[in-house]
Amino acid sequence: MEKMDIDRDTESGGENGAAEKKHSAAIMVVLVGAPGSGKSTFCDQVMRASSRPWVRVCQDTIGNGKAGTKAQCLTSAATALKDGKSVFIDRCNLDIEQRADFMKLGDSKVEKHAVVLDLPAKICISRSVKRTGHEGKLQGGKAAAVVNRMLQKKELPKLSEGFARITFCQDEKEVQAAIDTYCGLGPSDSLPSGCFGQKSSNAKVQLGIMKFLKKVDPVGDAGPVASTVQEHIPDQENKDKNSNQGAEDGTSTSASASKDVKNGEDLDSSSTCAAGSSYNVPTLAFPSISTADFQFNLEKASDIIVEKVEEFMNKLGSARLALVDLSSGSKILSLVKTKAAKKNIDPNKFFTFVGDITQLYSVGGLRCNVIANAANWRLKPGGGGTNAAIFNAAGPALESATKERIGSLAPGKAVVVPLPSSSPLFSREGVTHVIHVLGPNMNPKRPNCLNNDYVKGCKILSEAYSSLFDGFASILRTHREFSKENSEDQFKSQDQQGRGAQNGDQKVKREAAFEPERSKKYKSFPKELGPNTKCPLDTSNNPERKDEKHTTKTWGSWAQALYDIAMHPEKHKNDVLDTSQDVVVLNDMYPKSQKHLLVLARVEGLDRLADVSKEHLPLLKTMHAVGLKWAEEFLNENESLIFRLGYHSVPSMRQLHLHVISQDFNSKHLKNKKHWNSFNSLFFRDSVDVIEEVSQNGKATLNDDEKLLAMELRCHRCRSAHPNIPRLKAHIGSCQAPFPSFLLQNVRLVCTPGKMQIGS
Repeated sequence: MEKMDIDRDTESGGENGAAEKKHSAAIMVVLVGAPGSGKSTFCDQVMRASSRPWVRVCQDTIGNGKAGTKAQCLTSAATALKDGKSVFIDRCNLDIEQRADFMKLGDSKVEKHAVVLDLPAKICISRSVKRTGHEGKLQGGKAAAVVNRMLQKKELPKLSEGFARITFCQDEKEVQAAIDTYCGLGPSDSLPSGCFGQKSSNAKVQLGIMKFLKKVDPVGDAGPVASTVQEHIPDQENKDKNSNQGAEDGTSTSASASKDVKNGEDLDSSSTCAAGSSYNVPTLAFPSISTADFQFNLEKASDIIVEKVEEFMNKLGSARLALVDLSSGSKILSLVKTKAAKKNIDPNKFFTFVGDITQLYSVGGLRCNVIANAANWRLKPGGGGTNAAIFNAAGPALESATKERIGSLAPGKAVVVPLPSSSPLFSREGVTHVIHVLGPNMNPKRPNCLNNDYVKGCKILSEAYSSLFDGFASILRTHREFSKENSEDQFKSQDQQGRGAQNGDQKVKREAAFEPERSKKYKSFPKELGPNTKCPLDTSNNPERKDEKHTTKTWGSWAQALYDIAMHPEKHKNDVLDTSQDVVVLNDMYPKSQKHLLVLARVEGLDRLADVSKEHLPLLKTMHAVGLKWAEEFLNENESLIFRLGYHSVPSMRQLHLHVISQDFNSKHLKNKKHWNSFNSLFFRDSVDVIEEVSQNGKATLNDDEKLLAMELRCHRCRSAHPNIPRLKAHIGSCQAPFPSFLLQNVRLVCTPGKMQIGS
């Protein structure tokens, strides 16, 4: 390919090429854009129409038509520039480091331009997923993951890098204008210097680490990353070649309830369609229950589907429902579309999709984290249709996980089964849960036939859809990924060494294991508790707390340690890292990560988050600022670290303390499910959210449900499920998936500028 481009360039110069080289300055155009942004098309159109001799340097073809190296690209570009030819650098070039070596090429007479194809990520992904025969083999299902990784590391070029001219293109019209500009560039022509088309020249590059409560323009040098929604990328996709790394999802579905999308085709890229490109929009894909093998009447079934969808709409938040069928001529899809349109059901929340429910993402480009299975009562593989297809695609992992949950299913019921990460459906399609649902049977050849009793049948089918959607709602509630109104859509990291006496036997094993060490370190603490032992939360003098039902909190002797340090830091000089009038800083005695600090409040009677009111707002801000300062000091030592700052809803130790914890969770003290979930569930309240809530409402929301600590073990990045802590630790040690999108908002993660791993 490279040779073909050079030959064509030479031919375009004709016999006058050598003479023209003497009178024209060569131009090097560094193309900047994700896969699918149109870089190669840009080159091709210009080279076909321009009278100037151009050479295209493409890393995907530099090695005799095969993928090569950056070094080969540099050599080829240098040779072309030396020969007086103009050059297109057709690589992604999305960060300064990738562009820097090319900027050193040529002498002072070479004009260096950048053309930034900054198109919406959904367009890039849609193109990449659907294309075939790509030079770099970046196509199909894996393309979305690759683009997702790349765009998150995007650093838009600046004149200070050495460019004479930078052209920014945010849509197809602007791209075509840039093509026309370069097509019209004759052998001796030049272009004005400067930046053209940039929407915000003063925007910030770094989105991850921002000063306390500082708001940042999400658009500009860093690109529209803040508005990008992230989602789990299966681990296997992280192994794609490192020259292609990514942005947001390009899922393809219907732009309205009146139009099916067939395996990702016919995507209106300018539309904000239901199937749009939100990588982190929870989506349930479900087949029509009972209308295939169970032969339920289609008219009646479609009425029930639309009725139940409409009923469920107010519970969806930003989540979506997709009715799926294999056939583009499906009557059930047609009926449901028509009836949903008459009901004015939001097509962004509910749409139909034509495709195989086991290949919605890899083939159709539709990302669905939850799929429904039209199961049999035994919940076994076999039979035909959807049930057989899903069990086959999911492998033995689904059958095993189902057995652990339930043995059989009654008509009208559904059961949610978390899909193990070992399942191909998880790794290939990104499906985290399967919901088995059993509908009524009208087929006399199948068990429990209702013999056309549609009074009973409609009731059962209605119950089945209710159970299915309620199961989906339970997943949404658990992971809090879907509601803009609920600012607690967070998998909050757990901050403490475990839960305290209020949690009863939750702490028994841990306290028994660590009691000797605690006793040795804090042997000066009295065994019999003094007047400060109890923490009565008297709301009589605090009108903002009168509506809350708090009980007296009794603290065990070991739980007094932080209180003693906060009140008398001079007695613990070996433990204290920093102290002031308001706070004390020390290392957590049983750290759950490489870096794990506690910032203690030095205020009497402020034992836990439940005690905080609006009068404590200045103190909370001080604690946060101190936590940020220490996080930044650690980042100066190790740029790879990423931190969260937050509180436990119900702490195990007395005295309000802020956790400053790195997100590697590499610690021998992280031993059980409660340890993990206390930092990676809603039990953990991010400091910035606490400050906002106290400022607005006079108190912080406490997520003290015991179920949060008993949740299944899931990776804090990709949300894959793991059976035990050793397996989880082995996984997170290498997981490079993006953090959930909520963590990228409101400065919940703190990291070194340019190092935020929000794409993977």
